[in-house]
Amino acid sequence: MKSEKANDALNDLVIINNDRYEGYKKAMEETKDSSLKQLFSSLSRQSDFFGRELRNLFPAAKQAGFNETKATGKIYRVWMDVKAALAGKERKSILESCEFGEDAALKEYNKALECPENFTSEMLTVIKRQKDEIQAEHNKIKAMRDQEKEKVYS
Repeated sequence: MKSEKANDALNDLVIINNDRYEGYKKAMEETKDSSLKQLFSSLSRQSDFFGRELRNLFPAAKQAGFNETKATGKIYRVWMDVKAALAGKERKSILESCEFGEDAALKEYNKALECPENFTSEMLTVIKRQKDEIQAEHNKIKAMRDQEKEKVYS
């Protein structure tokens, strides 16, 4: 570990991936749409893998205690529940909620990458790759959401 700042940043990324995992699990339960269920299942698995990968960057003594989520993640899940219930679980509303969650994840990754000097090269490689993969998923969700908007205006 290069610094305590790296430790804190990695911990935040583990937590945001715990939040993503829980959020996508919930989204999968909320939709009847089979293509969305498949997408959310994939994103939930991705989040679980990312969290484990990040935890492995810590020394063994520091790897315990990562089953928590951030208050912002809990707020995201509650917000998604309310929005899905109010919107009748429409595809566009669910996608908007998930895009909101991806925005939060990307914000945490960008924040971590503001000080690359805090990390070892191995840590930076993992963080950058994960961020790129999350950005790609964000873009996919946004495109799906935009398609739903177009259907409304057609």
